[in-house]
Amino acid sequence: MKTRTWILPAAVLLVSFSTVLAQTTSTTTETGPNGQTVTKTTTRGDGNVDTTVTGPNGKTATRTVTGRGTGNVNATVTGPDGNTVTRSTQRGGGNVNSTVTGPNGQTATRTVTGRGTGNVNATVTGPNGQTMTRSTQRGGGNVNSTVTGPNGGTATRTVTGRGTGNVTATRTGPRGGTATRTRTRNR
Repeated sequence: MKTRTWILPAAVLLVSFSTVLAQTTSTTTETGPNGQTVTKTTTRGDGNVDTTVTGPNGKTATRTVTGRGTGNVNATVTGPDGNTVTRSTQRGGGNVNSTVTGPNGQTATRTVTGRGTGNVNATVTGPNGQTMTRSTQRGGGNVNSTVTGPNGGTATRTVTGRGTGNVTATRTGPRGGTATRTRTRNR
């Protein structure tokens, strides 16, 4: 009988203790040479991070991150003037999609496909709609990358012989200029 009376309070204590450990708050204060202070408070727990920075004039800036460890992460930064920037990132199946929205509502995006396959494509689109792409293929000790700018110009980088001790890297710029570097290692 006495054993049962201790089990329930012990279980409640364990659950309470694990809840306390799941969320932590830290505060740091820095004082400048003129005596003014800046305070930073960060709370972490359950994949979320909330940070508030308070300046010497009492104005605050905040950063909130949710969903860490889930593959879908959202971050919001609010400046002391109230303007907000958000970033939303989704990861899954070797793909990453990110969208950044500025205080004026304009967006920039970055899409990466094929991570972990050896053939990775990345596309960045700016708020003005212009796009830059990067395509990379890996295999057999070789790496080929092509970057295409918003005006259609391309730059390439080719690396051969990785893992053999004799590596050659060739870069070609958008105007056709080429640079080659060869490294030989004696084993």
